[in-house]
Amino acid sequence: MDWTEFPTLNSLRAFSAVAETLSFSRAAVSLNVTHAAVSQQVKILEDRMGLSLIDRSGKMIALTTEGKSLASDLTRGFSAIHNGVKALMRATTERAVQVTMPPAFAVSYLMPRIADFQHEHPEVTLMLNPTVDVMELTPGGIDIAIRFFDGFLPEMEVTALLISDMVVVGAQELVGERKINNPSALCELPWLQELGGNDTNEWLQRQNITPDKPMQITHMPGSLIMDAVRRGHGLTYTARSFVDRDIKAGLLVELFSETNFGGYYIVTRPGVLRPPVRSFVNWLSDQTD
Repeated sequence: MDWTEFPTLNSLRAFSAVAETLSFSRAAVSLNVTHAAVSQQVKILEDRMGLSLIDRSGKMIALTTEGKSLASDLTRGFSAIHNGVKALMRATTERAVQVTMPPAFAVSYLMPRIADFQHEHPEVTLMLNPTVDVMELTPGGIDIAIRFFDGFLPEMEVTALLISDMVVVGAQELVGERKINNPSALCELPWLQELGGNDTNEWLQRQNITPDKPMQITHMPGSLIMDAVRRGHGLTYTARSFVDRDIKAGLLVELFSETNFGGYYIVTRPGVLRPPVRSFVNWLSDQTD
């Protein structure tokens, strides 16, 4: 299509509105513009086409033969555009919002709050995928990733969500009367770690600790870890925000901590977000611990 020969969309819309209402004033109201603007756009269209589209000789305006022909074509054309846009927007709005996040984050942070989002946005369907795997964000696939890292990710939109100290914690009954002043003492205790993760060894490496014998590390789904920690089955490394209440209540003991190590961030693709995706991102951003 040679768009250089095509009349402007504004002029076609203005004429179509006049043809539908047979009134410049009513057309102006429907387009939310002035009477003069509609009249000008119709005149521009007539000049461009070299045709009289509206008969202005009587008290009431009427369409010329050419005007009726063009109006009929525009009605079909704009109806097709309107229906296509509505169908696309409906499909976009109704498609579920797919979110991936670490299991520990899902259990300790997101799930206690998710009912609030569902109450505020009952029209939005969520598909939550807790996993330690780094899922790719693709059109028609994963919309949002919540990830723990330093906040820098090229070619992605990144929004800080939860910046928290990281801590090593265990149940009081597991720690007992031990006086743990050196991180190396923790090598003697059992640890619990998410399947697919390596948090324990990475933490030990940052402390410059090399165990002199194999450690007891149990790998399990992140959704099970905190219950097991509270029962005294092992230590774990997690965000202080997830366990702060338990620490203050004396249910867990904070053994060591790291500050400014990283945080949980909302990751989305660059560009315009679908309305339901934007609703979930805005809701997440408004959450406070």
